[in-house]
Amino acid sequence: MIGFVTAATAFHGRLPAFQRRPKSDWNAARCPVTKRKVNFFLVLLVMANSAQGAEPIVGQASVIDGDTIEIAGERIQFSGVDAPEGWQVCSDEKGSDFRCGKDAASALDAFLAASRPTRCDLVKRDRYGRFVGTCFRADGKDVNRWLVETGNAIDREEHSKGVYAEAQATARSAGAGIWRSQFGRSCPAPAGRVNRKPTCEGSKRNQ
Repeated sequence: MIGFVTAATAFHGRLPAFQRRPKSDWNAARCPVTKRKVNFFLVLLVMANSAQGAEPIVGQASVIDGDTIEIAGERIQFSGVDAPEGWQVCSDEKGSDFRCGKDAASALDAFLAASRPTRCDLVKRDRYGRFVGTCFRADGKDVNRWLVETGNAIDREEHSKGVYAEAQATARSAGAGIWRSQFGRSCPAPAGRVNRKPTCEGSKRNQ
């Protein structure tokens, strides 16, 4: 503030012409990329705050896939876990294919049906506009944790901060769910999967 007053006094109460140019001219000419980035981050901030301040969603859940459900028209992605897609196929220890993605979704549907309704505590919205959160059955059982400990999903440690690490170790040692895979992990989605057979072939090369 002191510097601004001193400059105004030196110019007899008037700021020099270059300082009176409309800000919009400078912004448009000098930093259009920065302006777009600011707008983008503002949108993300609003989305995050809207989720954090939201009340839990409670209702009958419809299973979309092994780690995504829908309640009252809202898609909810389970926080900190990742399940195979519905189309994915894995190979067991004998080399036989099994529909690990479909199995995960079916197991989740049966688990939720055993104690309704489902309650989801929301953390944020993802880039697709879906809510992300931790969900619980009516009896209080943690759905996210159950998915990992039964081998129907893996722990996304970078997001869960290792909360489900012990549950995953249990599932892996028991060879449960996707850990039946002969390569010891879930089937990754192949690049450009359109018109390509969803399979775990090639996983061994990535080990």
